[in-house]
This record gives sequence, C-alpha cells and structure tokens, in this order.
Amino acid sequence: MSLQQEIIAKLGVKPEIDVEAEIRKRVDFLKDYVRKANAKGLLIAISGGIDSAVTTGLCKKATDELTAETGTEYKTVGVFQPYGEQVDIEDSYAVAKAFDLKEQIENNIQEAVDEIALEVEYGLKHIGVHQHVSRGGKGNIKARTRMVMQYALAFELGLIVVGTDHASEAITGFFTKYGDGAVDITPLSTLNKRQVRMLAAKLGVPQSVLDKAPTAGLWEGQTDENELGITYNDNSDYLEGKQIDPAVQEKLEKQYLKTEHKRAPIPGI
Repeated sequence: MSLQQEIIAKLGVKPEIDVEAEIRKRVDFLKDYVRKANAKGLLIAISGGIDSAVTTGLCKKATDELTAETGTEYKTVGVFQPYGEQVDIEDSYAVAKAFDLKEQIENNIQEAVDEIALEVEYGLKHIGVHQHVSRGGKGNIKARTRMVMQYALAFELGLIVVGTDHASEAITGFFTKYGDGAVDITPLSTLNKRQVRMLAAKLGVPQSVLDKAPTAGLWEGQTDENELGITYNDNSDYLEGKQIDPAVQEKLEKQYLKTEHKRAPIPGI
C-alpha cells in the first residue's frame, strides 16, 4: 500500500460523495451526540470562512430537527471572535442570517490575547530571552484564546463545542492540536476541501463566503494556500486518490509526516 493510500484510508475520504447523503449522515451524527451528552444544543464559532459556514448549516439543521422531534428546545449558538477589527465580520453575520441563528454572541479577543502575549514576554525575560512573541506564536495564542472563550460559553449554556476540522486540514496538520485547542465533535472530518464546498452549495452558504480565499485569520493577509505552498485543489485531488504533480505530492507527504503528532492521541506511559 502506498503512502497516499494509507493516508486516504486513515482520514476516511471517499473519492466521490453523494452530497445529500453526506449532509444527512452528518446531521444525524450531531443529533445523536447531543442526545447522548444530554446537552442543550451546539456552539459553533463562525469565522466567515466556508468550513465554519458549512458546520453552522449542519448544526442548525440538527438542532431544529431535535426540537421538532422531541418538543424540547435545542439551539445552535453562533459565536463571533474578532481580534480587534475583523474586516470580513459581515460574512460571519451573513452566515448566521442565512441559517436563521436566533442566538449570536460576539466577544473580541484582542485584550485577552495581548495580555497573554505580554505575560509570555515577561516569562521569557526571566530566563534571559529578550524578544517579542513571534507572529506564529501570537497566532496560536489567538486560536487557543478563542477556544477558551468557546468552552466558557458552552459550559454556562450546556452546549457542545463543534469544530470545523476536515481531512484537507488534517493531512497538512494545519491546525493546533485537536482543532484550535480542542473541540467536542468534528462533523466534517472525513471530507476534503472540495467536498466541503459541495456541501456548502447545497446548504445555501452565502456567495460572499464561497468566493473567499481560505484563511485561519491568524495574521493580516494570511491564507492557507500561501502559507503551505499547496493548493486545496491539489490537496483534494490527492485525497481522492488522483495523481498530482510529483513535486507537490512529495511536499504534501512531507507535511503529513512532519505533523503526525497533531493527529495522534495524547501519549502516555
């Protein structure tokens, strides 16, 4: 078995999908988890990108169905988490509007992130390292601070924290461990980026979101494809078992092997 075949098997990506069947399966997956957890619904951070938009659509469908089936109210809460001024935050609100989210929370993470970064710099000084937090380091602080906020809100509201990780991110390790810090459930995990876009079109994700370049929003101008040097088209082709340019394949497989620790369970002894 080639490394490509091993990766595809491990990540569970299909070469072709039935979009309606995939939506149904993932909505049922969310509903089952909420019921088993005795939760009151789902919490999803809406970044304004396609992954969180699709996840929002699946979550809202799941909680609407649970409400209709049980007579008990289940809710999907959308959370917006800008760092200072987020230039595309209207896309986040457009997603919430498209899926008729009744409950929305905005919390700006800038002060919390900046304070953490400052404390890190003070800590480094204590061991003789005089430097500012790196751009990548501050990006990780942003990601993890967002998760702290999400879990604090979810705890108070009795909700499940939903992640947006999918196979095209998993293969590159392009996330902090277990999502941006940690999540409870990942309904997109066996889809590649192209397949996520297929679900987006069916669910009715706003066009402004569909047209955007994928970004984690970790710093100004950051995009996934520029940072990794690998297009999502090649990434998706690879995960569907297709042949891609050998140089791109080598780069993608090196990235996969280098980031294995991000996909592995936390080790113990």
